Amino acid sequence: MTSLPPISAADLAALLSSRLCHDIISPVFGIQSGLELLDDMPGDKESMQLVRSSLKSAVAKLQFARIAFGAAGSQTAMIDLNDAKTVATGYMEHEKPSLVWEGEPGYVPKNCAKIVLNLIVMASASISRGGKVHVQIDGIEPFGATITATGDRIRMQQRLVAMLDGTMGEEAMDAQAIQPYYTLFLAEESGLAVTYEKTDDRVVFKIGPKAAATANEPAGPGPAPAA
Repeated sequence: MTSLPPISAADLAALLSSRLCHDIISPVFGIQSGLELLDDMPGDKESMQLVRSSLKSAVAKLQFARIAFGAAGSQTAMIDLNDAKTVATGYMEHEKPSLVWEGEPGYVPKNCAKIVLNLIVMASASISRGGKVHVQIDGIEPFGATITATGDRIRMQQRLVAMLDGTMGEEAMDAQAIQPYYTLFLAEESGLAVTYEKTDDRVVFKIGPKAAATANEPAGPGPAPAA
């Protein structure tokens, strides 16, 4: 059974902001470094390529974050899964694993798309090198999806495992742990369960209605953060 420590709404917002800044800062520094090199070597092709690639990465990460973390419309907004697929593809072009997205298209509540996008990031982070992240949209209503990471030496974040297994203690949250917290909180808000199965070379995350969760798998996070 999934469990989450309570945190305030202010801390949740602050930690998500820190996480976003962490993701964006590297390509922004790449742009800065490339421009500084161009000041010293105007027209240098390698410096210009550094600026271009860093700019593409920054734009892809911001477009991804707009849906994965942002409001993306009103509180009741629906999101086209094709839009979620597009931003996920752009994001993963700058990560080591490849991405394959298959399954039923359509509009889903925005929290469903957010859960998928955040699980893509966590699935990608679990692969030590190379590998593949495969997204399968299993259904629209009720919503269901399977996100599979395959590659050498699968290593899941310890905090994520603890939250999914219901063994999370009272240790303070940080910017690295806030993404799994946020993902499971969204699942709770949506009446969904996030479960997982792991082997040495694969981890499979499944999203589905709570009622469909098996007895030995986590059925969703704990109470919502205090206002």
